[in-house]
Order: sequence, then structure tokens, then C-alpha cells
Amino acid sequence: MAAVILSFPTLQGLRIFTQGFDNKRIEKVLIANRGEIACRVMRSAKKMGVRSVAVYSDADKHSMHVAMADEAYHIGPAPSQQSYLSMDKVLEVAKKSGSHAVHPGYGFLSENTEFAEACKQEGIIFIGPPSSAIRDMGIKSTSKHIMSAAGVPIIGGYHGEDQSNEKLQAEAVRIGYPVMIKAVRGGGGKGMRIARSDSDFLEQLESARREARKSFNDDVMLIEKFVEDPRHVEVQVFGDMHGNAVYLFERDCSVQRRHQKIIEEAPGPGISPEVRRKLGEAAVRAAKAVNYVGAGTVEFIMDAQHNFYFMEMNTRLQVEHPVSEMITGTDLVEWQLRVAAGERLPLLQEDIMLRGHSFEARIYAEDPNNDFLPGAGPLLHLSTPSPDQHTRIETGVREGDEVSAHYDPMIAKLVVWGEDRSAALKKLRYCLRQYNLQQSITSFIPQHYADLFPTPKAPSGATICQAALGLILQERNHTLGFTQSSTDPFSPFGSSSGWRNNILFNRNVTLQVGDKKVDVVIMYNQDGSYSMQVGDEVNHVTGEVEMEGGASFLHCTVNGVKSRPKLVILDNTVHLFSTEGSSQVSVPVPKYRAGVGGSGAQGGAVAPMTGTIEKVLVKAGDKVTVGDPLMVMIAMKMEHTIRAPKSGVIKKVLFSEGSQANRHAPLVELVEEEEQAEGSSQ
Repeated sequence: MAAVILSFPTLQGLRIFTQGFDNKRIEKVLIANRGEIACRVMRSAKKMGVRSVAVYSDADKHSMHVAMADEAYHIGPAPSQQSYLSMDKVLEVAKKSGSHAVHPGYGFLSENTEFAEACKQEGIIFIGPPSSAIRDMGIKSTSKHIMSAAGVPIIGGYHGEDQSNEKLQAEAVRIGYPVMIKAVRGGGGKGMRIARSDSDFLEQLESARREARKSFNDDVMLIEKFVEDPRHVEVQVFGDMHGNAVYLFERDCSVQRRHQKIIEEAPGPGISPEVRRKLGEAAVRAAKAVNYVGAGTVEFIMDAQHNFYFMEMNTRLQVEHPVSEMITGTDLVEWQLRVAAGERLPLLQEDIMLRGHSFEARIYAEDPNNDFLPGAGPLLHLSTPSPDQHTRIETGVREGDEVSAHYDPMIAKLVVWGEDRSAALKKLRYCLRQYNLQQSITSFIPQHYADLFPTPKAPSGATICQAALGLILQERNHTLGFTQSSTDPFSPFGSSSGWRNNILFNRNVTLQVGDKKVDVVIMYNQDGSYSMQVGDEVNHVTGEVEMEGGASFLHCTVNGVKSRPKLVILDNTVHLFSTEGSSQVSVPVPKYRAGVGGSGAQGGAVAPMTGTIEKVLVKAGDKVTVGDPLMVMIAMKMEHTIRAPKSGVIKKVLFSEGSQANRHAPLVELVEEEEQAEGSSQ
């Protein structure tokens, strides 16, 4: 074929390669993944004129990645083991669709040695490193031996074959607590636990093993010294089939919870050019030691003195790759496709220039006020900042989409760029205030929880008036027939006769503000305005709701002060979003509509979210004390131990292993021993 010119975004004096290539062609690629990464790969593929093929489970039939693809194929039920993790089904679709290559994204089959090898045997290009590199770097004990031989600094620990509880616990004592227990396979924080003392070691070990079996079908563990208050610094590397490898600088991923990153930035703050060079060169040595091809990440633990130690290598594209793209002006998915087709790296190391600073914030369907528990269910309201050349929204969901209990709770990523760290951080904060979502950690987060999630300020009297006005205007629309009758018992005005125009009258409304109830006296004035008394203060209020871009905005004036918050009314709560933050004011739910309260049937434990019961640890008749483990639940790719809320006797176990429990479903009946004795004597 004729020579072609590969052009990429130029920064300073970039070297442009010309070459002839006639070995491979990629005109159609199957993306063996879902959600935002599937959509991300499709965008680059479309830009390059490469057709995309999607696969989907029952849960993803109407998802965004299915709609974006040129072709889409159903591959099974919602559980990932029966769909996205099924190698046979994915390869069957690849052959049926005539795909030249498979892009695995991250997670699922992306670091599966057998899948990479199966693609090769079928004559399908696996967009990733050779299976040998996945195998060597995917087993953490093996990777550490290779890294040590390559001159990459490593941290001490036990990586031996003896996997007995006694041996692992003895090694933990030898290393010295606290220790990190890690699955030798996989990544993404799965199969990782911290044991801080000998007394909790076995419980943490068993929990890590269960999660590792579930995620990687392998429960072999290693033990490492846990570095207190470390920085998690990783380097983006890229290799080609011609022996070239480069680094695209480092990312700092220290803001985590449950060993999963939530904020990433590039380059690492406070890292000197000399340390940056040493990090990059160590990462390239790591890549060349396993003949690496494609995008990869070498992860390091860094202490306060900027000493760094190899932790692991992720042999795939990382969730946080966009921040590296933003500071280097590259498209790493395009690089992946080109290198997989046999092309050389488009840039040499001296051509890769660092510019500015970038942040990525992961958007999760989780509740930070409830220990970050994930939440499955529909996205009732979703609005985002407007993308531009310095702001990217990487997502796989739209308003109204269902967040499934079967998959990871991350639903999107917000990526920003600035001339320096201060500018990028300012832009991140601004954009996060515009990211409104409503749905029916290294130690950084717990240490800084009060700063990250300060106790919400009590809404002001003006805010309460805005919320009451929003409810009045919604009720008026309902009364006029737009939605439903104003006599809906869920309406705060359900006891009144409805909306009245130009008739002077008062009504009393009770609103829930945090854990307090606030009484509001509303007077309807003849000029269409309202007088609202909150406490001892009487406020003059006017306003209307206007639609703009599919969203509702409350144009209102309270005591002469104008404002324009976004208005969302969901179920029994008014949400007001502005550039200053958000406020919530609720309508108290009548007791007869509130359902069963408390901690579950007969005082037992309840499911904190919808998920699958992985293990039942008790049976009827067992005595338990507060905090004893009752069940282990798997939900949204995470393991959660359900513990006894009080001491007593298990009267009945309501779910068996393998069954699914909905959020707030009672899991056991638990009675105090006195109650049990009384019941037996009757």
C-alpha cells in the first residue's frame, strides 16, 4: 500500500512518521464492554471511520452504548458472568459481525489472558498487549519478580505459594501490621483488604478471597506492608510492535474510597522534573521487560519523601486515561487502534510535551451520606455542564436510564483542563456545581470528610419560600390538568380545595428541612404574589417556572432579591440547584404511606441496597451480638457484610445464598432473648 502520514495534535516540534503498512486492517471493531468506556471507544472509532459493534445484556437493552453503535448484539442475562464475561458469546458475535478486532475496554475481559489468546487463535485482533504480558503482570507475585530484575523499585511482602491461613497470618505478623491483603490477579480495588491487627486478619483475608473468586475466579493472595498515608502515583505508558515504548507522564490518584479512585489529576502535584523523569523511565523499563504493546499503566506507591515503589501494572486502558490525553494533546484510543494494526508509535519520547493540568472526577450512583453505598434505580434527573475543548463528559447514561445493580456504580466522568493546577481545580469546582444528579478511600476521604461533605447549612427562609413557591406552581399546573389532581394525598396542599386565583386566603403548610419540620403560612394576594411567613418573618414572594433546554427554572423574587435556581421536584422532595450549591426541602410523608420503618422485620437487619446474597453466616436459633456478621451481599461489583443491629436470637433467615434481595428488604428476623423466652412459654 502507499505510504500514509499519521498526524496527531501538535504541541512543539512533533515528529511526523511516514510508513507503509500492509499487515493488518481494522475496519470494524467489537467493543466487549458497556457504559461510558464503550461509548468512549466508539467516539474515536467513528472519528477514524471504523465501524463499531456493541454487545449488551438484558439489563442494557436500551442503553446509550447500544444506541451509539453501528451494530448491536444481545449476549445474555444481566449477570456479567452470563454476558460480558462470557468469552464464547463475545467471540461468537465477533465472528458473526465480521469484526476485525475486539476492544475490551477496562474491567470484564480486558486483562483475561485466555480471552486474548482465544482472539489470536480465531484470527481476531485483540486490542491490548500480548497474552504473555497480561499473564506476567496480572499475577502480582510474578510481576514483582520481573520488576525487581528490571531495576524497578518494589515494596517488601510475601508472594509465596503456601496459601494456608496459618502461613499468610504468620507472614503478616513478620511483616508487621498494618498489612495489605491483595488478590494476585485483577485490579480496580477488587480482592483488596487492609488488616490492622492480628485479630481482624482472618476476617479480612476471607472477605478478600470471596471478592477475588467472584471477580477473577482466583483467590490466591499476597501480603504487603501497608504504607500509611501514601500517594498513589501511576504512569501512562505505550508500546508498539516494533520495540518502542514511551511514557505520557504521571497521574496522581490518591483520592480513593474502598481502594477505588474517585479523583485523578495529571501531572502529579509537587513532583519535581527529576522525580517525574525517574518515574517515567522506571515505567518504560517495566513495559519493555514484558515486551509490552498498547496502552498500559504502571502504578507506584509514593511516600512523603517521594520515594516510589512498584505496586502493579494494569495491562489495559485506565478509567483515568483522559487526564493524560488532556495534558499531552493525544487520543489514546486512536493510538490503540493504530498500534494494534501494526503501526509504529506516532511520537517519540522527546516529542511528547507536557502542557497544563487536568482533573477527572468520577460520577457515581452512590450516597456519601450513607457510607457511599451504591444505589441502583432510574436516573430521575440528570443535567451536566456544557462540554468544550477544555471540558469533557465521558458517560454512558442519559436521564431516565436505569442504573443496574449488576454493574459498577460509576456512571460518568467529568474531565477538565487548565493552564495550571489552580485554574484546572477552579474549573473542576465550577463544573461539578453544574453537574446535577438525582436518583429514586486511601484514607483521604475519611480524614477530610468534614471538608468534602460539610454538614449542610439549614436552608434560609428565602430558600424555604422558593421551595414552597415551586410546590404551589406545580400544584397549580396539576389543578389545571397538566399532570394530576391537586387532591393527591402526597401533595402538601392535598387538604385544601386546590389552586385559587385572585382570592385572598391563607393556608398552612408543613415542610421537612433536614431533621426539622418548618411551618409556613401562605397568603395568596390579589395581585398574584404571595406573602409567606416562616417563623417570625413575613416574606413577599413572586415568580413563575420557565422551561429552558428541557429543564425547569424558578424565576422568583423574595423580598426584592431575584434568583433563578433550577427546580426539580421528585417524589416528596424539592431540589433547588444554583451556582452556589443545592438545597433540598421535603414534604413529610404521611405515616400510612411511609411503609414499615425501623430496622426490618422483628428488629432484624435489612438490605442496604439491591443485590445478591453471596453467603449466609447464621441460621435460625443462633445467638448473635451487636456487630456480628449475618450475611455477605454482592451489589454493583462490591461486597458488603450485613451485621446484627442488636444482640438477640435469629428467629428466621429470610434469604438463601444466591437469591436477590431488594433494597430495604428484611434479611432476618431477630428477637431479643427475653422475647424468645416469652414466645416459647406461650
